[in-house]
Parts: sequence; structure tokens; C-alpha cells
Amino acid sequence: MPYFINPFHKHDVSEFPGVLVPMGQAPRHASVISKQESFESDDPNRPAHKLTVESLKAEVEADLAASGVDSAYDRKSKVINKAIQDIGMGKYQWQLFCLCGFGWLADNLWLQGIALTLPQLTPEFGVDSNTVRYTTMSAFIGLCIGASFWGTASDVIGRRLAFNFTLFIAGVFGLSVGGAPNWIGVCGMYAALGVGVGGNLPVDGALFLEFLPFVSGNLLTLLSVWWPVGQLIASLIAWGLIPNYSCDSSLESCSNTSGEELCCHSEDNWGWRYFNITLGALTFVMFICRFFLFHLFESPKFLLSRGKQSEAVAVVHGLAYHNKAKTWLTEDILNQIGGDPDVAQGVKLSTMEIIQRALSKFSAQRIGPLFHGWKLAVTTVLIWFMWATIGMGYPLFNAFLPQYLARSGGSNETTSTYIVYRNYAITSIVGVPGSIIACFTVDIKYVGRKGTMAIATLLSGIFLFLFTISADGDYQTGFASVEAFFQNIMYGVLYAYTPEVFPAPNRGTGTGIASFMNRVAGFCAPIVAVNAGQVDPAAPVYAAGGLYLAAFAAMCLLPIETRGKQFL
Repeated sequence: MPYFINPFHKHDVSEFPGVLVPMGQAPRHASVISKQESFESDDPNRPAHKLTVESLKAEVEADLAASGVDSAYDRKSKVINKAIQDIGMGKYQWQLFCLCGFGWLADNLWLQGIALTLPQLTPEFGVDSNTVRYTTMSAFIGLCIGASFWGTASDVIGRRLAFNFTLFIAGVFGLSVGGAPNWIGVCGMYAALGVGVGGNLPVDGALFLEFLPFVSGNLLTLLSVWWPVGQLIASLIAWGLIPNYSCDSSLESCSNTSGEELCCHSEDNWGWRYFNITLGALTFVMFICRFFLFHLFESPKFLLSRGKQSEAVAVVHGLAYHNKAKTWLTEDILNQIGGDPDVAQGVKLSTMEIIQRALSKFSAQRIGPLFHGWKLAVTTVLIWFMWATIGMGYPLFNAFLPQYLARSGGSNETTSTYIVYRNYAITSIVGVPGSIIACFTVDIKYVGRKGTMAIATLLSGIFLFLFTISADGDYQTGFASVEAFFQNIMYGVLYAYTPEVFPAPNRGTGTGIASFMNRVAGFCAPIVAVNAGQVDPAAPVYAAGGLYLAAFAAMCLLPIETRGKQFL
């Protein structure tokens, strides 16, 4: 594929020759072929199930009956789903997996970037080490706005535009943080940056899912492996830059409360600025890779919703072309099942209809089915509770870990800047294997998703309490590292379990509310940290440990185990 092509190019089926085959000759994906048909097939190389318009219509009607909707748009969307399923996984989806992974990476890259910046804002701007934690809250304001805005905006302006501009905004304001003249400016830049970063997870997840075959839907949860990579990159960059270009750690006790001149001047404290500029540049490089070095097809479902049926079909042909596969999809087949767009009603959705569909995920009609039956009702409540408690517990410790490590040695001692960032990098490195190990432990008999998640959460909470027992730097680094390891296991399994346990028609609603509660709780974490930290510097860590133990108790009460079971 040529580089630097028009990223907004509109496609036609004529651009992808050789991918269209007649329905009767089209290969079907194994997921739509029953075991009985497979066994009855004399020739294992011959498809056991030949596709016809009638059989395709029956499959679509069965899916519509389960989802409870039946419009021309929904019928044609189901047909496109079937076409993508038969194309299967290929080169295009794996490239998209990496580029969507940039969104997960950037999300944690900047969460850790803010945490690593906090200790250097105190001496330069004269903001005490407790109050400076409100910087994190400003970022969470942007994250909440970004998640809410971009999730709905992508349904109106298109996935492609939102997919590219979330990282563009994050890159621009990330670079701008390095030039902030005061603490308020830093908070403002981080809030604006959060508007971009906050849109990554909902937009990237939706886009990736719409190009995935249904049976490969679990790859959406695998995107979480990019999360610890973001922390690792941020910690290594901080370790290399901040200690070498910062004020001496002995000056961190200086303040400007009496109007005196600060001991630490900006010209002597460029480490955190270099660090943010580097993260901003890295984010901008990820945007360039998305925008110029990879040609992203617009979501066929979005095109269909805007009445651009021919372009939607061309995108599916383009997907098959890039994957070196075949497809049976044509406009005529769409019209036979969903109706002619010139005659049928409800093929093109208005902007208000699109917004109403997006908001309907949180309507009583969509939330109600999540409480049908005591098992699902209890599971729904417990999952939302878990996401809220972990959403607050995670930033209470991780967002301020550099500050905790800086106090190693006792209240009257200050650990050198180099040691602080070295120790933080160690915790990041030790934590990375956690996400990988979780992929294996979730399928162990008698352990499964619930067991892995509960054990990891329990140990994370215990190690948080153990972290506070001693002020020795090596001791705290050791327990913070082990905590990071089990914490990544916990988060990785939680990301996988949550969509698995909700029924398909209401999965978006269940996971969306869980994500919303996670962000809101994270927004409240700095408030708790500031007020609790005034009473006892270790109080936020105690609170984080208590919240993790509360989440562990909820996990033990979960009545549903999803190991070895198909999605509902």
C-alpha cells in the first residue's frame, strides 16, 4: 500500500478486482457451520454449508430476534457482519490491532506521565506536594469529557475522523504542557490533553470491533496488553530525563507560601518539560502512523447509517482484498434482505436518530435486561461495584506512586530524584508480565476468570498495606513491584470477564456503564488523596488497599464463571 495516500479517499468496488465470488461458491466461516453438517460432509475440503439468499435471510432474522430490533438499517448491518465473518481474520485486522493498541498505550502513557510529573511541579511552582495532586483531577475532567464526547461523536462524524483526531489532540497538548508558564497552565493543558486521550478507548474499541469477525471478538480484550506497555515507556523515559535535568531534590522543601522567591527556577528544572515534550512527540508519531502510514477504511456500519451503501460494500471488498480473501457481498444482496434504499424506510439514519441510538444504550429498556434473573442481576451490580472501587483504588496509589517513593526513608528524608525514577521504572518492568500470565491462568480448571481475578485483587490489596509498613526505599520498591504484577493480572482479567458475562444485545450498555463508573471514581480519587493525605501521608494507600479488598469480596460473590463458555 502506498504511503501518504489520501486518508479520506472514498472507495468503489472497482478498486478491488478479483475478490467477489458467487454466493454458492463463497467459503463460509467455520463458526456458521454446525458440527452435524461438518460430520455429514463426505469431502472435508468441500464447504458443508452453501450460502443462499434464503439461508442468509434466516440467519439475519435469527440475530434480529435476539437483539429486539428490526429495521432496514439493522438488517443490512447484520448482512455486513456475516460478510466480515466469512472473510475472517487477516492482515488488515492485525494492523488495526496494533494501531488501536496505540490508544490503550497512550491512555496509560499519559496517566503515568502525569504521575511522574507531579514531584517536579512542587519545587518549581511552590504548590505543596498534597495540593499538587489536583493536577490529576484536571486530567480526569478531560478524560470524562473525552470519553463522553468522542464516543457519541464517532457515530455522527465517523469513526475514521475520531480515530485520528483523538491522538492528534493528545499530541498537540502533550507538546504544549512543556511550555506551561505556571501550575494552572499545566492543569489546563492536561485537561485539554485528556479530552483527546479519553476518546481513545471508546472510539478505538468500537472501530476495531466493527472490523472483527464475531468469533474473534475476544481480541478486543487482548488490546489491554498495550496498557502496561504505556506505563513502561513512560517510566523509562522519565528515568532518563527527569533526574538529569531537574532541581536538586534537597530544594523540594522550598515553597512560595510567604511570597519569597522560589529555590527552584524553571531554567534549572527542565526535566519534566523534556519528559512531557517527549511523550507528546511520541503521541504525535502514533498519530502520523495512523493518519499517513495506514489507510483506514471508514466503518461500513457508519457508511450504511449515512445512506452510503455502495461505499459500505466497497469497504468490505477492500477488507477482503487486503486479507487476500473472497467475499460474496453485493448491493443487490443487501437490497434483497434489507430492501431497496430508494423504496425502504429506515435505511439512512438522521443525525438525531444516530445520537438517540447511542444514548439508548443507557435507557431503561437497555438496562432492564441486565437484571433479568437473579444471577445476571447480582453479577451486574457486583461488576459495576468492582469497576467503581478499582477505578478509585488504582489512581489513589499509582497516580501518586512517585510521590510515595520520594518519601522513602522517612518524613525527614528525601530520596534522590534519580533513585525515585529508577525505582518507579523497576515497578513498571516487573508489572508487564502480569497481563501475559493472565492470558494463561484464566483457562486453568477450578481457577478460571473469577479465581484468577479474585486472587490477583486480594494480593494487590495485601501488598498495598504491606507497602506502608516500612519507609525503606528498597522495601517499598519491592512491594510496589509485586503489587504492579498482580494488579495487571487483575485488570487484564476484568477487561475480559466484563463483556463476556453480559448478554450480547445489552453488552454495550453493561460495559459502558462500568467504564463510566470507573472514570467518575477515578475523578474523585485526587479529592480523597488530598484530604486524606493531610491527615496521614499513607492514608491514600490504606484507602486504595481497602477498596481493592472490597472489590475482592465482590469477586468472590460473583455467581457466573465464563471459562469455557460461549458468549450469551
